[in-house]
Amino acid sequence: MLTPKVINCLLNAEAKALATTGPQGLNVVPISTIKIENDKIILVDYFFDKTRENLKTNNDVSITGWTDLSGFQIKAKCSYQDSGELFEKTVDWIAKLHSERTVIGVVELSPIEVHDISIDDKV
Repeated sequence: MLTPKVINCLLNAEAKALATTGPQGLNVVPISTIKIENDKIILVDYFFDKTRENLKTNNDVSITGWTDLSGFQIKAKCSYQDSGELFEKTVDWIAKLHSERTVIGVVELSPIEVHDISIDDKV
């Protein structure tokens, strides 16, 4: 489902945002750290607060990444993990990448739909 073009866009996008909904209402946050493994999108929670609360009750999310007028929106189901193998692996990864940051949790997205939101070829 995640083609090389989609993966490249998400990993190298100038801007990335995650949208959630739940007890904290509709919430959109910028994403700074992202990894893609085995068709799963891995996001790191350093300070999600409202997003974390929403994820506890609703695992439907949407992530968007774009540069200039090109990008993709991905609707996904997710799981939030604050312990276990993926969490520990992510803590080790972030310690090397951003030693000053503390990992609170990991969000693993399983894509359901991918939408091209590019308009550069439509203008």
